[in-house]
Amino acid sequence: MSFFGGKRPARPTGDAPETPPPPPVPPRQPVGFETVLGANSTLLGELRSQANVRLDGTFEGTLEIEGNVLVGETAKINADIHAKNVSVAGAVRGNISGNKVQLLRTARVWGNISATAITTEEGAFIDGKLTMVRHDASLQTVRMSALPEPPRQAVTHEAELEVVVGEPVEAEPPSTSSPDEAP
Repeated sequence: MSFFGGKRPARPTGDAPETPPPPPVPPRQPVGFETVLGANSTLLGELRSQANVRLDGTFEGTLEIEGNVLVGETAKINADIHAKNVSVAGAVRGNISGNKVQLLRTARVWGNISATAITTEEGAFIDGKLTMVRHDASLQTVRMSALPEPPRQAVTHEAELEVVVGEPVEAEPPSTSSPDEAP
């Protein structure tokens, strides 16, 4: 007898085939950040990675990341950052280059930024030059190299300007009445 007064179905004898065990579950791909520098950590040197990197501690050197970089609020970075996408909430002293660069409200950057898209929240601090690059430029060309001078014709437009002079407009003489008097 089973719960609630119902009858339990008869169990099959040992002659019935067993159900096969479920297939093994493949390991999950890493989600988020593969490399994390904790808030109480310090790293000096060069960090290269093909995956996403999160920095919450102190780093000094060079970052060459093929994935995304997140600079956390507690991070103090003294390095050039080259990555696919960069999001900054902490302090960075160095140049940043990538496809998309996002500066959160707590971000403080002392250096040049070069990217296809740049977003800045109110409150972020930047002391440097912002350079927008074309979308088809690869990460290799986004590096903070010297920019070429603009073409001379783009700088001087005097020869292309057309000046149109119309009839002179005479101004009305100033009123001699005081503001208290009615007209």
